[in-house]
Amino acid sequence: MAATESAGRRRQRKAKEAAVGAAARALFYPTLLYNVVRSKVQAEFRWWDEVDQFILLGAVPFRRDVPRLQKLGVHGVVTLNEPFETLVPSSMYQSRGIDHLVIPTRDYMFAPSLVDISQAVDFIHRNTSLGRMTYIHCKAGRGRSTTIVLCYMVKYKNMTPTAAFEYVRSKRTRVLLTRSQWRVVQEFSTKVVGAAASSSSPSGDVVPMTEDVSGSPGVIKEGASLSSHERPPRQGQPMMKMLSCLLPSPVRSGDPPSHADLHT
Repeated sequence: MAATESAGRRRQRKAKEAAVGAAARALFYPTLLYNVVRSKVQAEFRWWDEVDQFILLGAVPFRRDVPRLQKLGVHGVVTLNEPFETLVPSSMYQSRGIDHLVIPTRDYMFAPSLVDISQAVDFIHRNTSLGRMTYIHCKAGRGRSTTIVLCYMVKYKNMTPTAAFEYVRSKRTRVLLTRSQWRVVQEFSTKVVGAAASSSSPSGDVVPMTEDVSGSPGVIKEGASLSSHERPPRQGQPMMKMLSCLLPSPVRSGDPPSHADLHT
């Protein structure tokens, strides 16, 4: 009985993944066009943003962007797109001395694995250690790529997930995570904290990350299960709302745009 139920859940999960994958493929070029147009008419809708001295977070680059990225000092690119979303081949980066790490990750409801996250985070850190900039991107620079940047901030900037999210959002206001993406950031943070604790000396030379205990949404409390976590900051929206990026958010006359409006 249990085996039958497990097989049924696997079939449902695969069917869901296939449906989301088909939707992502069908919507890729329409949403890409929407983002391009919006970036032309809204000055604040930038294609990429500088998170810190060595990190750029943004949308999928075009071939014409490669020379611009090189001039900005980019020596590494992390691509979170599936093959049909990738517009620049690795050979074009490599011809300009730019390392290219590709981690294919499905859009909308999915997150990179912990193994992939660790690979990407260490890739960024190696570049940073050499004083080199890394560009991290997905399609729109909102979810998949933000997941990687948050995990980097957790591991190498000693931030909590919530603090990292708020910091990155202060640099790129439209970042937005789905539930699965926020969950993997929390899991990665727990893993990092555990590794720091296990490697610390009895004298306490290694100081673990300080968690926010204010009860704010998205805070991880050590020892708590994932099911007990509060909702993440700007957590994932229902599927139809996630796909509504083809249309601008309505703003009533005289009303300032809400935080949700800024993240459409």
